[in-house]
Amino acid sequence: MKLFVVGFPGDFDDVDLKEMFELYGTVNSAKVIMDKETGKSRGFGFIDMPDDTEARQAMDTLNGAGMKGKTLSVKEAEEQKRGGDRGGFDSRGGGRGGDNRGGGNRFGGGGGNRFGGGDGGRRY
Repeated sequence: MKLFVVGFPGDFDDVDLKEMFELYGTVNSAKVIMDKETGKSRGFGFIDMPDDTEARQAMDTLNGAGMKGKTLSVKEAEEQKRGGDRGGFDSRGGGRGGDNRGGGNRFGGGGGNRFGGGDGGRRY
């Protein structure tokens, strides 16, 4: 089972995250998401545990736990959609609006919707 974890300290790395969850069972992988510019943790990551029972025990125990003044949130990770329309939120400026030419908003889409609806600023 893949878990999404948020709220751990900024100095946490992959090893720290893995060790925290290994208290509850086998961990296949642990990944702390890092900020590309600063190289520091963004405060969230993912855990993959092969045994669903152990993963649920870890989730139930650690969700809401305090750590260095922060509160952990642990839940089952949602599958990331691959390909197709990526909608208005995308790190590249929107799935259809590209670099914001013609869209009129900072999310890259058009149609007057601040989340990238409408025709996406396409020029036909």
